[in-house]
Amino acid sequence: MKSSRIEGFYRLSVDERLNRVAEFAELSPEEKKILSTTSSMPIEVADRMIENVIGTFELPVGIATNFLIDGKDYLIPMVIEEPSVVAAASNAAKMARVKGGFITSSTGPKMIGQIQVTNLPDPNSAKFQIIAHKEEIIEKANMQDPLLVSLGGGCKDIEARVIDTIAGRMLIVHLIVDVKDAMGANAVNTMAEAVAPLIEKITGGKVYLRIISNLAVYRIARAYAVFDKDTIGGEEVVEGILNAYAFALADPFRCATHNKGIMNGISAVTIATGNDFRAIEAGAHAYAALNGYKPLTTYEKNKNGDLVGTIEVPIAVGTVGGSTSVNPVAKVNLKILGVKSADELSRVIAAVGLAQNFAALRALATEGIQRGHMELHARNIAISVGAKGDEVDRVVEVLVREKRIRVDRAREVLEEIRK
Repeated sequence: MKSSRIEGFYRLSVDERLNRVAEFAELSPEEKKILSTTSSMPIEVADRMIENVIGTFELPVGIATNFLIDGKDYLIPMVIEEPSVVAAASNAAKMARVKGGFITSSTGPKMIGQIQVTNLPDPNSAKFQIIAHKEEIIEKANMQDPLLVSLGGGCKDIEARVIDTIAGRMLIVHLIVDVKDAMGANAVNTMAEAVAPLIEKITGGKVYLRIISNLAVYRIARAYAVFDKDTIGGEEVVEGILNAYAFALADPFRCATHNKGIMNGISAVTIATGNDFRAIEAGAHAYAALNGYKPLTTYEKNKNGDLVGTIEVPIAVGTVGGSTSVNPVAKVNLKILGVKSADELSRVIAAVGLAQNFAALRALATEGIQRGHMELHARNIAISVGAKGDEVDRVVEVLVREKRIRVDRAREVLEEIRK
């Protein structure tokens, strides 16, 4: 039986950690080499992904351990530059295991394609014309992607809204598209382009924008977990986290940082799997702002005094197409995750976001965020001033002991060590 509960994972060498992950995910020697070799993306692949390529830029791939999600163990690849994020997620997942881990659900992979219709003397009348021709529009859209339709996806519904803008009243038509295991941008945009002339014919208006919306309100992933009060530090810690949540709920200045901490986890997994983290970030913050900017998570205390955390967030990710099918590291990371669908991936990502947020709030409610974060930050500073091998640990030890985690002090310590 595979388990993501790996005691002392952080103490292992890089090779030992890689071997444990390879065993868990049944990676081939070639896949292990992709992860262990820097610049694993061939320059010719990079040159076909974007324009004007001159090289590649790397970020660390870390593994968050201990995740039990819907009764299944996961090792979570995370790509991020910020210290303490991976460790915090792993520690939160370890605590969540005590009460059964994370439980998730989702609404399925439906995306919205928007068609903007202008120059309408009577936009409300045009709205009803669109609704009357709904089946014709859906048929036209689905003609663009017969493979998606054959897999059970495709355009499923039409919505129409009249909005007031500084340029006058406009009709906005929404295509609701089940994109299955893709992120969906290409399929949705193609459909929106294809139906635009038909919509102009039906309404008599002029279509301008035809594009996907990143506010994926029909692609919501949810997760919750019960955190045992004794495991997380007792009743005082529970109350501290509840007070921190109340702060975020009442104050947008705090809420922005609260939600940023959630995205530390969500974006790290999104990047690791080759998905569009900018789209996820935009959609998450827009969703949080639908009724006044609010936290994406909630916290409450159950009858036993345990902390219950939940998250609800739009997660539009794919396991096929795009960078997920091109970037060799993304493909290996998906294999490590072992997800079977985009829907499963979205639920896993939601669980990571909840874990990350819980870890941050617990740190804030107890020892403060700086201790663990700055200890790891000290390593980056030591390396930046030229420390090598064992020198890094020796410099870090002094900086942390003195609580002077600064570049100038790191340089002085390194000089003293080398003398």
